[in-house]
Amino acid sequence: MQYVWKLDGKEKIRLHDIDPDYTAEAITKNDAESRLKELDIELGEMQEMLYAAHQNSVLMLLQGTDTSGKDGTIRHALAQLNPQGCRVESFKEPTPKELDHDFLWRVHKVVPGKGILGVFNRSHYEDVLVVRIKKIVPEKVWKRHYAEINHFEKLLAENGTLLLKFFLHISSQEQEKRLLAREQDIEKAWKLSVSDWENRAYWDDYQAAYEDMLNRCSTPWAPWYVVPANHKWFRNLAVAQTLVEALRPYKKAWEKDLQERGRKALALLEKFPHP
Repeated sequence: MQYVWKLDGKEKIRLHDIDPDYTAEAITKNDAESRLKELDIELGEMQEMLYAAHQNSVLMLLQGTDTSGKDGTIRHALAQLNPQGCRVESFKEPTPKELDHDFLWRVHKVVPGKGILGVFNRSHYEDVLVVRIKKIVPEKVWKRHYAEINHFEKLLAENGTLLLKFFLHISSQEQEKRLLAREQDIEKAWKLSVSDWENRAYWDDYQAAYEDMLNRCSTPWAPWYVVPANHKWFRNLAVAQTLVEALRPYKKAWEKDLQERGRKALALLEKFPHP
């Protein structure tokens, strides 16, 4: 059953060909929420093994337009993670100090170390999105960033980082609906800003930039996953399912390492006098 569109650079996609309202057939909202609880438990168990084995790190990227659900995905798809082994980083407008360095400097220094599952709420891809749309840097500069990002991500992958990049795909109509709903909800109105509405004027430009991002920076070592995200319950399930499936192949290696370390610890303990 397909939950997401995985892109590894072998073929190009057009976002209008992927329905943001898509939900896998034969699955209901109740079934999805029940399945999500099971996946959250499994993910929590694998995160503990990731942390203990200390062989790999996991970097999960979330990109999407305003209201696409990046915060909600973190809350629901990662509900059972131990905060000790999880780091969430957000990327806003660069500081003067960060602007004194290359665009990847502020990113590389917060990449998760071994044993850690890191989440980027927005990421280095802002440097081929907002800087392009708002003409913050010349075209020749942001176009160069695609290759630089691919090289950067390959460096991370070759050093044991598992990269999973999720693009949360919603429609313009759904975004408008969510923005208006926030205006009516005093507990969520704090999330609103004038820029949310201003950016809607650039909707088509952002969709074109997202397509270039997906097509130019999807690689075997760092694939993009397009997640239909108009339905929050399906979005959460799709991300959790994809994350769990990506980590399962590493489970045996982590278990083997931990068992071997356990045997060595017991052997040393046998030599130490104790009750």
